[in-house]
Amino acid sequence: MSLRVVFVAGGLALFGFTAPARADPCEAPLPNQVGVQFSGTVRYVADGDSLCVGKIADPHAWIEVRLADFNAPELHEDRGVQGKAALERIALHREVTCTTERGRSGRVISFDRVIARCRVGSQPIDDMLRQARAPEGGN
Repeated sequence: MSLRVVFVAGGLALFGFTAPARADPCEAPLPNQVGVQFSGTVRYVADGDSLCVGKIADPHAWIEVRLADFNAPELHEDRGVQGKAALERIALHREVTCTTERGRSGRVISFDRVIARCRVGSQPIDDMLRQARAPEGGN
């Protein structure tokens, strides 16, 4: 490899021209009031306490949810990947109903997600995660 190729590749990496990290695909506008109910299929699981809900396959119609009643470790933390896998087993491709509520901050929206309690049928997802002994902890 020539010195010029190494220099160009290093410059591209230095200035951020590498391939972007994959962000979650959920792009729908978020409900911003307490008590808003919405339902659909869980289309994507970001980690052990975040998922996307949508009625159709278009990610622009998916609402990103932060579960109000379960805190899982972050993906980069110990057992974070296990937490994501548990939520995928419980909810991915299943029909859910969610109701928005305020988080610890008093807001309904936290970062780019709406805070909500979700259930599969009559079972709350947080109860299902605890019954499955999904890892808890984190923010």
